[in-house]
Amino acid sequence: QVQLVESGGGLVQAGGSRRLSCAASGSIASISSMGWYRQAPGKQRELVAAITSSRSTNYADSVKGRFTISRDNARNTVYLQMNSLKPEDTAVYYCNTVVYGVNYWGKGTLVTVSS
Repeated sequence: QVQLVESGGGLVQAGGSRRLSCAASGSIASISSMGWYRQAPGKQRELVAAITSSRSTNYADSVKGRFTISRDNARNTVYLQMNSLKPEDTAVYYCNTVVYGVNYWGKGTLVTVSS
């Protein structure tokens, strides 16, 4: 079992920045890759960024150059630094990992970007 808890969401003005955190607990030794997803109202959940155990990263085209994913293995935490935020970044952001074929999700944290 893995538990994921996101934090850092809130209201931010367009052009601003926000850093999200995801703390993992439980069977964390089994965690390899971790990712951030988001779901905007009326839209499907989409991958925003992912990072492997070797810190290889990939990003959605819509956030490349603006968002940065990182991880601190000592703190069992993954971060999403979001810069130059746009109103279309408004969504609930979820942390995710897959362990032995089982998908684990946090409850999400809401980011609202005002224009």
